[in-house]
Amino acid sequence: MEKIIQNFLADGKGILAADESNKTAGKRLDAIGLENTEENRRAFRDLFLSTEGIENYLSGVILYDETIRQTNPNGTLFTDALKEKGIEIGIKVDMSTTPLPGFPEEVMTQGLDGLGERLSEYKDMGATFTKWRAVFRIGEGIPTKECIHANALDMARYVAFVQEAGMGPIVEPEVLLDGDHTIEESAETIEEAVSHTFYEIKRMRGDISKTILKTSMALPGSKNEKAKPEEVAKSTLSALLASVPKEVPGVVFLSGGQTSEEASLNLATIVSEGKRVGAPWKLTFSFARALQEEPLSTWGGKLENVETARKVLEDVLVRNTKAIS
Repeated sequence: MEKIIQNFLADGKGILAADESNKTAGKRLDAIGLENTEENRRAFRDLFLSTEGIENYLSGVILYDETIRQTNPNGTLFTDALKEKGIEIGIKVDMSTTPLPGFPEEVMTQGLDGLGERLSEYKDMGATFTKWRAVFRIGEGIPTKECIHANALDMARYVAFVQEAGMGPIVEPEVLLDGDHTIEESAETIEEAVSHTFYEIKRMRGDISKTILKTSMALPGSKNEKAKPEEVAKSTLSALLASVPKEVPGVVFLSGGQTSEEASLNLATIVSEGKRVGAPWKLTFSFARALQEEPLSTWGGKLENVETARKVLEDVLVRNTKAIS
């Protein structure tokens, strides 16, 4: 497992989160005028996963259940093609969210039922890493301590299942960008959600030295004025230094509703600040839309645009790998 973690957190490389559900993938397709069909979703995935040279920028890719079973146009499983490139394969194993009973406007993540059997199947398919996402919304009186506790406990139980299966867990307590909250409120929520998550992982006898954190950046709400990258970096690192144990091998950032350029700039500033303050973990990216948006717009669902779109993807990957170097 140590070698897999080293590969996953390789210097100068990041992670592509290609694990959108079919519904979310449909939103990406709708934005470029394509119908949400399995074939169009396969072409959407192929645009990224079959790009030549992505192994120079990506150490890992997180897939969705449908995608781990799909093939590229040559009939080769995406997983086999990625393994040939030396890219570690991750898989989203949570089953999305459901309302948290008794707590309006809050949710908990489903997916523990049958998780052991699913992990065995995914491992046989070549997956070495997994991901579980919990979401927290900032608003009047939320997130509640009860919501944070419920999700942290489930993430800890997930970690125990995954490590028992001999795979690497990524925990993703995401603080949503929606709302008018301040950057201070964002940082406070990140700190609380992350600290509770690792507390529960330890309590459930999980190995935090073999657990990767995927986290939001500390950002003002989408209805608030944007913060400068320096403020984002200081607020984010302050929250993480107060909540992430030094034994954790890596922290990977999600882009969380930012534009591609905003995410890259904030990432670069966070990494620079992390070096300045001596952050003990590897810092890199695990972006979805921030890597996909520009190539998708260029592709537009047209075969004749595929190679141009892949060149745009390479440019975006270069920008983000420079941000973490």
